[in-house]
Amino acid sequence: MKKNQSRISSFVCLLIALFVAAPLGVFAQKYDFGGGLGVATYSGDITRLVNPEQLGFQGTLFGRRNFDNVWSIRGGISFARLNAADSLRPIDPAAALRNGFFKGSLAEVSVVAEYHFLDFMHPQARYRFSPYGFLGLGYSTFSGSGQTFQGDPDAGTYLVSTPVIPFGIGIKYKLSKQWILATELGFRATFTDNLDKIDSKQASIPRFPDPNNPNALYGYNYGNYSDKDWYYFLGVTLSYSFYSVKCFSY
Repeated sequence: MKKNQSRISSFVCLLIALFVAAPLGVFAQKYDFGGGLGVATYSGDITRLVNPEQLGFQGTLFGRRNFDNVWSIRGGISFARLNAADSLRPIDPAAALRNGFFKGSLAEVSVVAEYHFLDFMHPQARYRFSPYGFLGLGYSTFSGSGQTFQGDPDAGTYLVSTPVIPFGIGIKYKLSKQWILATELGFRATFTDNLDKIDSKQASIPRFPDPNNPNALYGYNYGNYSDKDWYYFLGVTLSYSFYSVKCFSY
């Protein structure tokens, strides 16, 4: 736990450094600060597609630095609830028998670069909106509880931490000079297969056949070793822009 807290603290320090450091010779610089709410879901060994019955809430706080009318850097902290269960919509008959489930809370810190396709930030811009894309790096920690299969002796609480690659698309609308409304769909590629407590490393049924029961299954694994778990955010954000003008002394 202390190791995970240290990693998150280091990432937060990096976010602060990115926003405090200012390039020399810049006359004016624009910063946005805001937050948002939405829904979160995941895909992995329990569910492959988005299921409305398995959505959770998510919220975010962020700061953004606009270098020009096209490129921005955004650092943020997000929180979400993730859950899924085989009993709601099993992906196949084996999943129905497995009866795995998980639920819990996720915390994420991230830094992403945003690219705006239209120049909507200039005071005399033709458009008041712009679609945008983003890509970056992050780190998340998930604290949950669940079971891999019915009768799992290791059922209960668990903790998973992983680097993530956040990317996605959105659209921003300038309500006024200071206020910006946005809708965003974000994807998070993780580096773990245990977000849903179904890890492909261990077989859920004995790996070798039982000589006293040759017809019993063996070597069966509930996890899919060929892919990792993902999670997704869909939400609406509102941000406020601050302007700071640097005065040169003579």
